[in-house]
Amino acid sequence: MRLSMRTGMICLSAAIACLLTLRALSAGEIPAPTADIPAPAVKQLATAVFAGGCFWGIEGVYEHVKGVKAAVSGYAGGEKSTAHYDLVSSGETGHAESVQVTYDPAQISYGKLLQVFFAVAHDPTELDRQGPDEGTQYRSAIFYASEEQKRVATAYIAQLDAAKAFSKPIVTQVAPLKAFYPAEDYHQHFLERNPTHPYIVYNDLPKIAQLKRRFPELVTKK
Repeated sequence: MRLSMRTGMICLSAAIACLLTLRALSAGEIPAPTADIPAPAVKQLATAVFAGGCFWGIEGVYEHVKGVKAAVSGYAGGEKSTAHYDLVSSGETGHAESVQVTYDPAQISYGKLLQVFFAVAHDPTELDRQGPDEGTQYRSAIFYASEEQKRVATAYIAQLDAAKAFSKPIVTQVAPLKAFYPAEDYHQHFLERNPTHPYIVYNDLPKIAQLKRRFPELVTKK
């Protein structure tokens, strides 16, 4: 949805969509993954790329997670030439609004990032939409940068489906990361810079509240 349309999101439908999402995610606790990537012997940072609706909320959630050094909103899944907001918003570029998370594996694992992704960052049972936003650019996706990430992400989805963690099947795509393109500057740190924006208030601040409730040990002090 274009930025100008998001500005007017003080409406009942957005509030209802947010409440339904939270109700779905509150139906049961989301277990930690049984498979994970161990921390490397040599200290080094790692990256993960997630997509699940508007990147403002995904970025905002991970900016509150201990061990995350940076969260950047951007585009993944399409070509460099179409990695622009106005084009991506058409839903015809192959891109998904995504967030690149740079983290310290010694402080937080890839599996734990996945748990946050499925438990509080978005609803993985919504196909090509998230809350009030519709289109393939808002699809749920994990873009893996290594075979280890692919293995852990695929195994975790199977684990959650087998445990019936959600009332509906998970539709999250697991796809190779060909490239990540940072979004325009005005999208970066949007939640942090605009905490009273109507879209943020109705759709994203409840995710931060869920993070604090479910994973208090993971919340970084701002």
